[in-house]
Amino acid sequence: MTPIPSSRRVPRGALAGLLAGTLAVGALSACTPPWSGSGAQDAADVLARGLARGSLEDVAVAGDRAAAQEQLAAVVADLDLLGRPQVAVDEVETEDDRATARLGWRWSVGDEVWSYDTTARLRRTADDTWQVGWTPALVEPSLERGEVLDARPVTARRGVISGAGGQVLVRPRPVVRVGVGKDGLDDEAAAGAARAVAEVVDVAPGPYVEQVAAAGPRAFVEAIVLRAADLDDRQRSALEAVDGALLVDDELPLAPTRDFAAPLLGTVGPATAEVVDASDGEVVPGDEVGLSGLQRRYDAELRGTRGVEVSAAPADAVVASEGRTLLSVDPVPGRPLRTTLDQGLQEQAQRVLADVGPASALVAVRPSTGDLLAVASGPGGGGLGTATEGRYAPGSTFKVVTSLALLRAGLTPASAVSCPPTLTVDGKVFENYDDYPADATGQITLEDAVASSCNTAFIGAGDELGDGDLASAAAALGLGVDRDLGFPAYLGRVDRSGTATQEAAALIGQGTVLASPLAMATVVASVVRGQVVVPRLLPGLESTATPPAAPLTDREAAQLRTMLGAVVERGSGRLLADLPGQPVIAKTGTAEFGDAEPLQTHAWMVAGRGDLAVAVFVEEGASGSQTAGPVLRAFLAGAPTP
Repeated sequence: MTPIPSSRRVPRGALAGLLAGTLAVGALSACTPPWSGSGAQDAADVLARGLARGSLEDVAVAGDRAAAQEQLAAVVADLDLLGRPQVAVDEVETEDDRATARLGWRWSVGDEVWSYDTTARLRRTADDTWQVGWTPALVEPSLERGEVLDARPVTARRGVISGAGGQVLVRPRPVVRVGVGKDGLDDEAAAGAARAVAEVVDVAPGPYVEQVAAAGPRAFVEAIVLRAADLDDRQRSALEAVDGALLVDDELPLAPTRDFAAPLLGTVGPATAEVVDASDGEVVPGDEVGLSGLQRRYDAELRGTRGVEVSAAPADAVVASEGRTLLSVDPVPGRPLRTTLDQGLQEQAQRVLADVGPASALVAVRPSTGDLLAVASGPGGGGLGTATEGRYAPGSTFKVVTSLALLRAGLTPASAVSCPPTLTVDGKVFENYDDYPADATGQITLEDAVASSCNTAFIGAGDELGDGDLASAAAALGLGVDRDLGFPAYLGRVDRSGTATQEAAALIGQGTVLASPLAMATVVASVVRGQVVVPRLLPGLESTATPPAAPLTDREAAQLRTMLGAVVERGSGRLLADLPGQPVIAKTGTAEFGDAEPLQTHAWMVAGRGDLAVAVFVEEGASGSQTAGPVLRAFLAGAPTP
């Protein structure tokens, strides 16, 4: 069960005594309201308006109006879920100096209306003032002395998130809420329990002790929520030995494992004050809502519509269940959310990244449909969405784009290009990577330049390109195009403008060129498919993708596949050559960054095999082939063989 917030566990204390009886009708009010002298109908109208806004300020109450006001406030204090009621005078019957008014109450409860009648009794005094006899039954006819109303939310079952083939990825899974129950503990004992619990579950003891101290005397104060499987026997035994420690079994919508597409899918937890304030009444404190990722973006659909249970309970009740139910509105379950993630491939991606220290990512796409099969951000990213939102220089993997631009400028895979050891542009010396093969310099073909990843060849050949050619080629492969994919995604930036040095660097995927692992997976997927691929995670989302101005042609795609095949046959991607199944095409990439000497490098590798395209990124590595390559190979080796 979900622990009841402390505000519902604290007895109303002083109010309980105040509500033990009703005020006598015969006594005069402390002051005479402005409508004194009006008839019973007018008095009833003023009463109805006052009850609707929870104020007896203008009502002539028989007896102590301040005490009646305090009682009214207590009766309706826990009805925030219902908003403000409509109260109307349906009928007034007068006989001599006495009158009876029938009041019609209407509360909006979601799409439902809770309506009932109450009866007000009025008496005319010697100065012709009609006074109301206050009783809690003015608010709800069955309320007895000492009772108040309580409206509690009934949480709707949250919609599941599914993956490819209808696999349920995120569903209610068992968790344990670990905390301290203060009932029966004095302040010193509660503080000691808090410190002990914090030590066992590894939360900061200082803030938690303060939180426990500030809670009500019977409150359950949660320290942490753990997956049931993550609470080991040692911890459970240690907690059970702490007087006041409580373990509350519950369920939360969770993925199969803690790291399973975590930044993308997001988390669910108690609504923050910011979420409550922005919800326009749709969310109340204590609601479980999506806090990040898909869970947050599609929270309204997944959350469903909560139900409400209204009860009458003694003012000093610890829980509303001690009373009787007056109204019960069933919740409406949330709608499911379908994704394209393949559970097996996602788990494989998480496994191959598990031991990578720096920020890392792996994205796998099905080229024929654009379906995202795996979107994994490694643990080194600290929970950030490296896979879809990372912005990094793509290095030599971007030569796929530059190659397409050169093909469109008239070159072919067999065209001769110059690959000198170094090339100087506006005083900046560009060179090839440290272990670049010496026999691959001089006059070589464009295909060999791609296979060996010759920086100087691409920079020198860049003179063939005009303004916008590089960006146009990138768009034909899905890079640098702003699209709403239904989740946070960065598809890159291609801008060759700037200094001569920046223009040269752009040709080899550095300078002002940026991409995410998702964007580079899209590039190789487009090459495999032979036309631009728009990545798709949510099948139910209508795509509004605009075709590129200069689409990829079948001939261009075939030439690119040939050159990327050479990377595996005799170039920097040879580590993939012996994988079983269909031939693999690939491109490695290394991009320098930072100011320290020697410069640090990002490591990239993209590949395609059958109807699968993959991009691997490691924020800091030796090179694409040495760092990203083994990760990509391990992923393909564990993936189904096409």
